[in-house]
Amino acid sequence: MLPKEQLTRINELANKSKAEGLSLSEQAEQKKLREAYLAAFRGGMRNHIEGLKVVDEEGNDVTPDKLKEIQKEKGIHDRS
Repeated sequence: MLPKEQLTRINELANKSKAEGLSLSEQAEQKKLREAYLAAFRGGMRNHIEGLKVVDEEGNDVTPDKLKEIQKEKGIHDRS
């Protein structure tokens, strides 16, 4: 996740944008910060999903093969 200072700045720019508008440099800064936020969010989501292990009601591992391959490459869930 992004540092707290960057999240605070994103919120400041959003509030200023709604209240009075942003200068061109502030718009560029806002765009850059949003892109960084989305990249961090997507990376965290990817790590979360790649760490999942899907199990059915009977306790059988039914994780999709594509995900198993990713887990094998990363050494997650003792996939070999």
